[in-house]
Amino acid sequence: METWEEAVIWLRNQPDQSELVHAAFFDDPVSTAAMRYRSSIEWKSLRALLPKNPGRALEIGAGRGVASYALAMDGWDTTALEPDPSQVVGVGAIQRLIEETGLTIHLVADWGESLPFNGNTFDIVLCRQVLHHARDLKAFCTEVGRVLKPGGSLFAIREHIISSPSDLPVFLNSHPLHHRYGGEMAYLLNDYLDAIGSGGLTVTTVLNPYQSEINTYPESLEVVRRKIARRLHLPPGALPFSVLAWLGARSKAPGRLYSFIARKPLYA
Repeated sequence: METWEEAVIWLRNQPDQSELVHAAFFDDPVSTAAMRYRSSIEWKSLRALLPKNPGRALEIGAGRGVASYALAMDGWDTTALEPDPSQVVGVGAIQRLIEETGLTIHLVADWGESLPFNGNTFDIVLCRQVLHHARDLKAFCTEVGRVLKPGGSLFAIREHIISSPSDLPVFLNSHPLHHRYGGEMAYLLNDYLDAIGSGGLTVTTVLNPYQSEINTYPESLEVVRRKIARRLHLPPGALPFSVLAWLGARSKAPGRLYSFIARKPLYA
């Protein structure tokens, strides 16, 4: 098996995968990719859900740092935690991003299951496409709950969902990089909810695949609506967004994307 870095380098060298590389923000310079993420429909949709007054933010599994960049640009005192030292998809890339932009992003090389921070430290924790990579999902969420301030929130976005264990190999076989590095995973919806709850957090929002552009990125909800309407032989206007969300809740597609917002109680 290859490393994650080797898998991404392979993907970047495939001429027919240029759109995916661009959509995944794997292109260089990393500062350009980060600026594009900040202008994406995904970030704009997420930003609308974040607290209005920036405080201390932790991004776990920061990868190349594009979401940490967006947080820092919006005034958050941002810490990026990433265990992979890679110059392409890890700590080295974030260091380069900091150098290229001059932004202050605190960079920590460590794992989410053993966060090197005091309890009650952060106002928000952001995990973008990270929970399904956790080595121990419940331990991960317990650590998130520990470091969040009372009243603070976890934003776990773009997590892969399966409806039954038999769906997992279907999803893994369809993933463009799993066969090269073997690092993908997906869980049942209740597995995520139980793990988040075990961290002492209360789930306040669950966004299904067609309920937010956080999940539909790189496509907009309007594009998704038009595609589904066409499939159903309907004019786009005949498919309200409320029906689109209803369809998303009933989707059984292996690996579909969900996002979660959870809050740490003010009082234990």
